Amino acid sequence: MASSQNQSEATLPIQQVARQVYEQHTTFKEQALQHRRFKHQDIVPLLEQLRQHPLLDVQVAGKSAEDRDIYLVKAGTGKTKVMLWSQMHGDEPTATMALFDLLNFLQQSDQLDPVRQSILQNMTLYIVPMLNPDGAERYTRRNALEIDLNRDALRLQSPEAQLLKDLRDTLEPAFGFNLHDQSRHYTVGTSHKTATISFLAPAFDHAQTVNEVRGRAMRSIVGLNEALQQFIPGHIAKFSDEHEPRAFGDNIQKWGTSVILIESGGYFGDPEKQYIRQLNFAAIVSALYLIGTQGYTSYALEDYYAIPENQRYLFDLIVRKVQYEQGGRSILLDIGINRQEVQAQNTLGFYHTSVVEEIGDMSVFYGYEELDAEGLMLVPGKVYEQPFQTLTDLTPERALDLLRQGYTTIRLATLPQELPDPVELPLNVTGVSSAVDHSLTLEGGANFVLQDKEGEIRYGIVNGFVCDLQGARPSLFHGLLH
Repeated sequence: MASSQNQSEATLPIQQVARQVYEQHTTFKEQALQHRRFKHQDIVPLLEQLRQHPLLDVQVAGKSAEDRDIYLVKAGTGKTKVMLWSQMHGDEPTATMALFDLLNFLQQSDQLDPVRQSILQNMTLYIVPMLNPDGAERYTRRNALEIDLNRDALRLQSPEAQLLKDLRDTLEPAFGFNLHDQSRHYTVGTSHKTATISFLAPAFDHAQTVNEVRGRAMRSIVGLNEALQQFIPGHIAKFSDEHEPRAFGDNIQKWGTSVILIESGGYFGDPEKQYIRQLNFAAIVSALYLIGTQGYTSYALEDYYAIPENQRYLFDLIVRKVQYEQGGRSILLDIGINRQEVQAQNTLGFYHTSVVEEIGDMSVFYGYEELDAEGLMLVPGKVYEQPFQTLTDLTPERALDLLRQGYTTIRLATLPQELPDPVELPLNVTGVSSAVDHSLTLEGGANFVLQDKEGEIRYGIVNGFVCDLQGARPSLFHGLLH
């Protein structure tokens, strides 16, 4: 590990380190990456530019299944080797952005030099910012061979998995950082708080044995939990310790590298995960400082188990206590709705769709957005059968007027190449002959209206998004609240 001279140096409290780098994140933030759906072609110029800096060694370490370059960036001269890899899953880019912020941080010189130099002198970093560029191209979890790289640690059928295994075996790093995104629907235990960051020291066997290798990762996570609680109190969880024999984290732990898994979940008002990116940056820098100074040795293993495990208690939208007529009965229901992103050739790169994932008593669950519908009746949305020629024939005023009449879908004589997203137009759009059924069903879409006892429609729910029709202006629509 670190030399005796470095071990004897005075170290900064980890909360102070985290606070300093957290507050100065904008100084190091890579401005070319501002949205989640960046691609391999967006990071290649950044990596090529990094080649010019004498501090960094930038190499192409291998190729993806579709022959895209997979880069490895080396920094630092210290004895302790640390390997960090991100975007093993193509649709999990948060830490990739944070790694570019880290590389910017390492190049600069300012009041954070004590932290920076501690990292560079005590460690040698090996960074793979995007392990699955083919998945990133499609914004999908799996690679171009439809293989989940994190279930390919044993068979090694993917070139990306072969590369990661080869790097681990060749470099033999003391520590490894396995960087992922998790569902935004995870909570800290059964609480209402989002599991914004979840940590894990993966178990290398079903007994969840703790040896020296795994123990180092566990102690480090205790320190990271302490460091980040000051920014997101109560929003940190522990991923399940259940052993997955095919996963890289579990196996790399078994092979002798202390693995720290960081999962980026959800946070209210941060759909592009730019705030969670900042938290990742603070966590990674703090972790590297802890490792370089061996500060993790002061933390107790039992405190790792005290971190609450993440659970799935969160929905994008919950409609509470609404009446619904079915089979001649009036039923009191809660409805849990989640929104999904479907790839599309439009300005967003996707369009939203919705799924009703729970119906019934949802008193133990929470929503990013919750709608109290007590005293209101749910009525499935209607289809306005008279087709519009084009979308330009539908004014915002007309759209809201149709929604107030209970219509949630219109027909177009000719469908445009780019259909509007629900955040832009509070109506679904379909062709003249498409079959549409907006009945309330589990795993069905969320397209209905909520009306009061006098029959006045108060809210429209279109594709899982809420439109408040009381005094609504043509431009008023509740877009992405999470």
